[in-house]
Amino acid sequence: MRVRFADTDAQGHVFFANYFTFCDEALTGYMRAVGIPWQDLIETGVDMFYASAHCDYKGPARFEDTLAIGARIARLGRSSMEFELEIRTQERDTLVANGRLVGVCVDRNTGTPVEVPAALRAALNAFEGRSKK
Repeated sequence: MRVRFADTDAQGHVFFANYFTFCDEALTGYMRAVGIPWQDLIETGVDMFYASAHCDYKGPARFEDTLAIGARIARLGRSSMEFELEIRTQERDTLVANGRLVGVCVDRNTGTPVEVPAALRAALNAFEGRSKK
């Protein structure tokens, strides 16, 4: 992702809350990469709500920096998934933030937690090179 001027603050670096938007964008891409785009999940009647978000800032990213954002599943629970993210500047290969998001699968109509769908669990495990868990 390229840092837009609107992403920065008065100090000239990325405003801290925008890292959560970057992480959300990365997870949308991650879901496409595992073969189950978010819209496909929703069409099954399941959505995912973020239950927890955490970010450790390691250094600044600035306007026009290109950010490389890596994402992986750290833990796959019954209804939840914990994602770990790493954000680096491509130009300087500098770590600017580490993030963690916990998503919970929910029934799209009621908002109540449901099990991670079997197809999603299989796709995540295959993408991460893990055996079934």
